[in-house]
Amino acid sequence: MTKRAAVLGVMALSLAHGAAAQFASETRDVTRRGTTAAEFLSIPVGARATGMGGAVAASTADATSMYWNPSGLGRMEQASFMAEHASWLAGINFNFAGAAIPTRLGTFGLSVTALQTPSMLVTTVEDQEGTGETFRAASYAAGLSWGRAMTDRFAFGATVKLLNERIWHSSATGLALDVGTVFVTPFRGIRLGASIANFGTKMQMTGDDLLVVSDIDPVNRGNNESNRAHLKTERFGLPLMMRIGLATEVISTESMRLTVAADVLSPNNSRQFVNTGIEMGLLGDLLQVRAGYSELFLRDSIRSFTVGAGLRYDFTAVGLTIDYAFENQEYFGGVSRVAMAVHF
Repeated sequence: MTKRAAVLGVMALSLAHGAAAQFASETRDVTRRGTTAAEFLSIPVGARATGMGGAVAASTADATSMYWNPSGLGRMEQASFMAEHASWLAGINFNFAGAAIPTRLGTFGLSVTALQTPSMLVTTVEDQEGTGETFRAASYAAGLSWGRAMTDRFAFGATVKLLNERIWHSSATGLALDVGTVFVTPFRGIRLGASIANFGTKMQMTGDDLLVVSDIDPVNRGNNESNRAHLKTERFGLPLMMRIGLATEVISTESMRLTVAADVLSPNNSRQFVNTGIEMGLLGDLLQVRAGYSELFLRDSIRSFTVGAGLRYDFTAVGLTIDYAFENQEYFGGVSRVAMAVHF
């Protein structure tokens, strides 16, 4: 098992080297905000993780591990189904659903993420009040994940995602890979987690909306003035993200648990920043309260403090978890989200 862990560690380092090469090609003096495709992949998943400020790279062990660090699946002891809804900015709906099942070969998971806008009027230069038609924009990600504990201290995991973004009759498709590891150190049970997310292909918009009528020689008469032309769009990379996190329990008794965590994040479309969070479990983790702060040390940060709470009750055969989180946003107000999970 130790040899397998070493091999997987080398694989993770190889991917990290490729990701680092991509990072090295970017100019660090420019933030590059808004220069990647599939920006919805940067939206946090899970009310628990959001309540902790997104500092869960080393402490996630549920269905949301498929987003934060797939190696967390290897630490799961029960099968789980989880669904979440958030009213995102400007009336946009954000939804996530995931299911994970432990087996002898490791824990396998499936996840779906959807970001959808409400219907909007189609406008043109001639019809600025609307043509009577409506359209929507949406972004989707479907993931297949696997995670396994290679030893009692080391776990590895990976997620393969199919991405799609669409607006009216045009869309873009891409593939992405996430890999992650978590290691329980001998020093007071401190956990070290690391992951690379969204390492994949570039995305390019194509579709009928890019077909236009063009006159290739508007100065002269006699040529075909209604040639059909296809506008070529630029190809954009994915929001590559590297996370390294630490987590530990500073208090751990039968009646109370206090977990503290911190993650250092290095994206390719922004400067580095830090997420911090705490989680207090009371009454044997029946009640959990959380707080955190996102995007510390990031100039012009959008996110700031987060708070949340959760209830978990284990019945005879199944367990039920309900979580709530509030995330403060700098320009658009706060975002609330509710998540429910069933464990069996």
